[in-house]
Amino acid sequence: MAGKYRLLVVEDERPLRNLVMNALTSAGYEVFGVPDGLQAMEFFAQNHVDMVILDIIMPQVDGIQVCRWIRQRSDVPIVMLTALDRTEDVVTGFEAGADDYITKPFTFEELRARIEAIFRRMEWMARRRPRSVLSYGPLTVDPNAHRVTLAGQEVHVTPMEFELLYYLMSHAGEAVPKETLFREVWGYEYVEGLNLVEVAVRRLREKIEPDPSRPAYIQTVRGIGYRFVPPEAQGAAS
Repeated sequence: MAGKYRLLVVEDERPLRNLVMNALTSAGYEVFGVPDGLQAMEFFAQNHVDMVILDIIMPQVDGIQVCRWIRQRSDVPIVMLTALDRTEDVVTGFEAGADDYITKPFTFEELRARIEAIFRRMEWMARRRPRSVLSYGPLTVDPNAHRVTLAGQEVHVTPMEFELLYYLMSHAGEAVPKETLFREVWGYEYVEGLNLVEVAVRRLREKIEPDPSRPAYIQTVRGIGYRFVPPEAQGAAS
C-alpha cells in the first residue's frame, strides 16, 4: 500500500524532518520535505501529494495557516505534528481542517500507524458499494457526488466531516458512542484521541445547525456520544 502514496513532510527542525522522512521512506512511501510554511504552499501548488504531515510551530507562516490554505484547495489528508497538547491548540488544528494530530515526542511506529489507518480508510471508501442518498428535511447527503446540501445550498465539509455526518444520519435516532464513531469513521481502535470526534462534531454543527450552541440535528447523549435527530423528531427529542 505504501508505494502508491506521496507524502509531504513540513517541519522546520532539520534533524526531526530528516528522521521522519527516512522512517517513512523506509516504510515504502515516496517522501518530500520542506522546512517552512511558504515552501510547503509552493510545493503543494506545483506537485501532487497524497498526504501532508505538518508541523504547527514554524517561522513566517505557521502550520495552522498552511492547513487552512490547503483546505481551501484540496481535501488531501493532513496530519499535524505538534508540541502543543493543550485542548485549545488541538481544537484550533482541527478547526483549520486537520484530519489527525500527533503530539511530540512521538514514535515512528505511532506515526506510521496513523498514516496507514488513513490510507486504509481511503482505500476502503473507494472499494465499497454505492451508498444511498440520505435526506432529512432540508439536509441532504449524497455519497455518490460527495455533496452535503442544506435547503438547496451546498455546504463545504471535509472528507472526515462528510463520513461522520453520513454515519450519524444512517443511524438516525440511535445513540452512537464516541468509541464507535472513532472506530467506524476514523478507523482507529485506540480511544486516547476521542477529542477528534468532539471537534469534528463541533465543526459539523457550525456548518449545518441553525444555532450551533443549541444543536437540533446532532445532539449530545450524555455519557455516550451523539444522536442524529431528524427534523420531524426534534420537538420530542431531549
